[in-house]
Amino acid sequence: MKLPHRRQFLHLAAGAAALPAVSRVAWAQAYPARPVRIIAATGPGGAPDILARLIGQWLSERLGQQFVTENRPGGGNNIGTEAVVRAPPDGYTLLLVDPTASVNATLYEKLNYNFIRDIAPVAGIVRLPLVMVVNPSFPAQIVPEFIAYAKANPGKINMASPGIATPGHVAGELFRMMAGVDMVHVPYRGGAPALTDLIGGQVQVLFGTTSLTIEQIRAGKLRPLAVTTATRWEGLPDISTVADFVPGYEASAVLGVGVPKRTPGEITDKLNREINAALADPKIKARLADLGGTALAGSPADFAKLIADETEKWGKVIKFAGIKPE
Repeated sequence: MKLPHRRQFLHLAAGAAALPAVSRVAWAQAYPARPVRIIAATGPGGAPDILARLIGQWLSERLGQQFVTENRPGGGNNIGTEAVVRAPPDGYTLLLVDPTASVNATLYEKLNYNFIRDIAPVAGIVRLPLVMVVNPSFPAQIVPEFIAYAKANPGKINMASPGIATPGHVAGELFRMMAGVDMVHVPYRGGAPALTDLIGGQVQVLFGTTSLTIEQIRAGKLRPLAVTTATRWEGLPDISTVADFVPGYEASAVLGVGVPKRTPGEITDKLNREINAALADPKIKARLADLGGTALAGSPADFAKLIADETEKWGKVIKFAGIKPE
């Protein structure tokens, strides 16, 4: 699908709705005058759902109206996203933006929307790292040893993932592309069965979320080789980053909040201020740390740039790996 020019997207993100200035300000001052929906395009229990409820509770307390999380899973997360795209641009329907926003733009040839064109960024919330883990019997203690083994045994390493085009899958394909190794992708229906087979030795490597892998790492059932973010994760402070050995490598799950395009800029700015205040709160920061994440914060334009960068990066990976939707 054709993506709008990057500069156009950043310009749209910074723009306000074409309404008279006085009415826009009055609308923003009165906002919210009724309950607000936060749509998470996934089922209950995952990171988008948890974050939607966490931020929703904060906004409810700060703004005096209920911010209610609504789960709209299905269609590779496109169903929930499209519901927000089609919603009135009045600030009463928000989207919990998850990593599929940056992946689906290239993964699907035909969508009923274009994320970069149709969703206005509000604020980034969190960046979640992944951990490159292997079965303890695997003959590699560090990433360079893994790469050397993979190159000596092309096609003999099975790489598990929670499913096609999930963060764990594209992170692994990015590693395959940048490290120049040949691995066989084995997709599962979720992280739990992938983890079970990794522990059992049926597959050899997994790029898994911290919440999925940390208990098994601490129990000695998995060996962490590296974290995928540009900096080390405080939950495993002694574990290197992939980038320490594969320069320029970075993979993470980026989540935030968006609204339909043409939502008044004053409302977007109000939501941005409140979300940034939440991310500065010690209790919220601690909760994000529990999830393994680092708070993002920043302006709508900052989040717009991040989405544009992620969309460009994962687009290259999807084309390189020839990934097709299920």
